Amino acid sequence: MHRLFLDCDFTQLSSAAKLISLALVAEDGREFYVELQGTWQAGDCSDFVKEIVLPQLWGGNYSLPTLEARGALLGFLTSFNNEVEIVTDAPQFDWELFCDLVYEAGRWPRNVRNFPTDATKLAPTHEGKELPHHALLDARIIASMFASVIRGKPGAASYD
Repeated sequence: MHRLFLDCDFTQLSSAAKLISLALVAEDGREFYVELQGTWQAGDCSDFVKEIVLPQLWGGNYSLPTLEARGALLGFLTSFNNEVEIVTDAPQFDWELFCDLVYEAGRWPRNVRNFPTDATKLAPTHEGKELPHHALLDARIIASMFASVIRGKPGAASYD
């Protein structure tokens, strides 16, 4: 089984949240990052998202319409021959938004476990700094924090 570390950026901390960007980082170093086109507007975003998240978006080839983003995500997920376990530190938002994007026409990807591993007990900072609020950068940090806890490095935060 492969672990994939998930982070998403979205418009606001509410049930009306809309996906802005999604990133997955695999234990073996493979990465996936996409920004959604046409599913949200700046007016949907909280002030925090407008000030901190939106200026960090990369655009260009990373910005895709929903169907293309879903296809790219499914392609990335099926590149893993074994079952994949999704790990997230924000299951109430990240997992739900991931499910909305990956679930297609009543089908769930065969190799994806249909529940996340909850990493909410990991510290919300890395090396004393707040996470950068960019989905790919945050997913990389979550992967490194989770790996250090699993390996039991001295001084690593506990993961109960």
